[in-house]
Amino acid sequence: MKLFFREHLSILILYGISFLLLPWIIHTLDDLASHYGYFIFLASFLFSIWLLGRYYRRRKFYKHLQKDIHTQDDLHLFEPRAPIEQVYSERLRQIQYLFLTQQQQLEEQAQEKQLVLSHFAHQMKTPLSVIQLIVQSASNKTTEELLQWQTVNKECDKLTFTLNQLLTYERTSHLVADLKVEPIVLKELVQEVINDLKDYFIMNDIFPKMLLAENHIIYSDRKWLKIVLYQVFNNAIKYSDIANTIQIHYDNATLHIKNYGETIPTSEISRVFDLFYTGMKGRTSGEATGIGLYLVKKILTTLDHPFTLQSSDRVTTFSINFSNSQKK
Repeated sequence: MKLFFREHLSILILYGISFLLLPWIIHTLDDLASHYGYFIFLASFLFSIWLLGRYYRRRKFYKHLQKDIHTQDDLHLFEPRAPIEQVYSERLRQIQYLFLTQQQQLEEQAQEKQLVLSHFAHQMKTPLSVIQLIVQSASNKTTEELLQWQTVNKECDKLTFTLNQLLTYERTSHLVADLKVEPIVLKELVQEVINDLKDYFIMNDIFPKMLLAENHIIYSDRKWLKIVLYQVFNNAIKYSDIANTIQIHYDNATLHIKNYGETIPTSEISRVFDLFYTGMKGRTSGEATGIGLYLVKKILTTLDHPFTLQSSDRVTTFSINFSNSQKK
């Protein structure tokens, strides 16, 4: 109520002046009918003066409301004059303080969750490594027991791969700060990834066919690009037909990775890079996590390497364009 009277004090004063002047004008003019135009002029003049004064006091407030907000400073109304402006400005400061406080709390919670996930992922990798060592040392077992141990080893590999995906996802939150662009011999990097996946190639009876020259040099972040290639090759192996090849070639500043197997439906091409989207194949096999290609998209977008995915007639090609990095 107090703010209401402060806000309308000027109109109350105008009404009081008009109310006091009205009897005096009527008494002075005697005949109001013959001076009706003068009375209207006087009332309009006083009201116009009030409107001009009100606009003058609030012109900064009106401009502030119409201005686009781009930074935090644009939220504030500096040097508020009218009572409503002062209350509005103070309330905005309170809202901003509340927002920043809650934002800080959410950031601290998110950071805590990342630390917990990273800690547990690293803790789980240690027993998995121990289990894999036990499996590898089981050479004096029977054929049936060896097959069982191989199944255990295969499941351990899946867990290790998933944990690595989790750790990679956690690290991508600080991806920009971790970038280190350097010249990379593309063939050497691709060969490293193939060697890391050698057992997976052999287990699925898939053979890489690399057609890369020694002088293909690109500019990128070696660690993050290797993670991308690891994920792309892993998918290419997983969804290739048995006893087939994966072709790797480079032309027009673009790396092409081609595998032969089940075609990805056109309706899924644009969605396979969404987080947790596994597609029809992933739902039937139950092996897809829906994280890998999301990480690929996030990393390549940050590295400014455009990419495409094409799939038709049982041929799927993933292409990475390095022309932007070469120009830089």
